[in-house]
Amino acid sequence: MIGRLMRGMVVMLGLAAASEGALAASAGSGVPGGVERLVWAYGGAIARIEGGDLVWHDATRMPIDDGRGMKSFEAWLAAPDLKDMFRQSYPAGAPAVAPPREFDPGRARNTALFDKLYGDCVTGGVAAHLVDVVWLPKKYGKSLRFNGRHGAAERLAAVSQRLDALPSHFDDFLLPPAGTYHCRPIAGTNRISAHGYGIAIDLAVKRSHYWRWAGGVSGPYRNEIPDEIVAAFEAEGFIWGGRWSHFDTMHFEYRPELIGPTGR
Repeated sequence: MIGRLMRGMVVMLGLAAASEGALAASAGSGVPGGVERLVWAYGGAIARIEGGDLVWHDATRMPIDDGRGMKSFEAWLAAPDLKDMFRQSYPAGAPAVAPPREFDPGRARNTALFDKLYGDCVTGGVAAHLVDVVWLPKKYGKSLRFNGRHGAAERLAAVSQRLDALPSHFDDFLLPPAGTYHCRPIAGTNRISAHGYGIAIDLAVKRSHYWRWAGGVSGPYRNEIPDEIVAAFEAEGFIWGGRWSHFDTMHFEYRPELIGPTGR
């Protein structure tokens, strides 16, 4: 067990260092590191990368780099450009260990991108895209509301099938689910939560841990969510908040661009 945890820490520290190095190299060369995954993940809406822009099928162009250079951690979270979203590599499949300081892959979301992909919930733009997903058909059978665009609801249904096949001792973490769509800001900010886009689900509140509940950024990392549950989500393109230094172990969100093709 100790050896496994040590290997996990080595992986996390190595990824943190590699991510920052890749970003610096990308910034110096003008190459939009990682952004090509957006074309792969959302090819039904995004056509290509051209001249420093992300080009959508409807001819909308979004700049990949806002020209502000390397941002502080706070600025990276508050106002990331498209390139910034790939500043840190998400460590799918790694053991659940305490992440390095300020290692939060996936927490930086470019608002313009997500508004265009899924709608703006404040103006009612998300509600029309919500569909029903039956959660654990054999064990639970009730529907959850999730965004039907870009495969999000389809992949949640696939996660549900995977989890439905787990032995009954996992049920305490899966039933009942703690919520999906909710148009609200992230606690302590004015940025819309992934729940506001209808692409996130929370599980097992009573068995979960959250950095604010632990006393803030200096609080100790804790996790009870089993690896098997995390693996089921990551296999279908979801990231897990338990991999963040600002940990939120109940939280899973659909981010195929961070998982990559191997996630499926």
